[in-house]
Amino acid sequence: MTTRVIEVDPARFDRWMAGFAERHGPYAAAEESTPGGVVVSAHAADGSTVVATPFAHEPLGVVLVRRGGYAVGLAVGGSFTASKVGTRRVQSRTAAGGWSQQRFARRRGKQADELVDAVVGHARRVLLGDDESPRAGADGIPRGLVVGGDRTLVREVLEAGALRALHGLPMRELYDLPDPRRDVLEAALRRGRAVRVELTETSETSEPT
Repeated sequence: MTTRVIEVDPARFDRWMAGFAERHGPYAAAEESTPGGVVVSAHAADGSTVVATPFAHEPLGVVLVRRGGYAVGLAVGGSFTASKVGTRRVQSRTAAGGWSQQRFARRRGKQADELVDAVVGHARRVLLGDDESPRAGADGIPRGLVVGGDRTLVREVLEAGALRALHGLPMRELYDLPDPRRDVLEAALRRGRAVRVELTETSETSEPT
């Protein structure tokens, strides 16, 4: 028995489930409505199972931060309506010891703080329209977030008071992404909107990804 997670484009999900039935036989399914969409749990004739979790929040905010750069975007229907991508250098760790190591650590910490401040500013503009306290349910405000990059930097950005309107939103985490660039931002949106399928197979038949 093997279990793996597959990300399926929402438009392909019905076809993917049809392929699951072809490989594993008829299945019984249960559905549960959630704010992010309908979660599907299926149990096939050969014992293979599927738990499919969508992330259908609209609009969807994306915040990516690494020490090599950042990307922020607001998307509706799979396309960005606003975005900002940039680079901002944070010095790498040094092998030097003593006073030099302390000096480099202070410089690195200052650069990281400046990066966080810059991303907070861009996120406030792109995701909140420069309004730190938008009314609940206001148009254009994210209903969910996709985040990725450096966990610590992402956490520091989202904990900023200027972004308190985003606190508590449903979140999909993608910490395996490389340094944010435009193509990485687009990939994060595709993966963030995907139906996340947890597939457990009891046979050697493999599913397409």
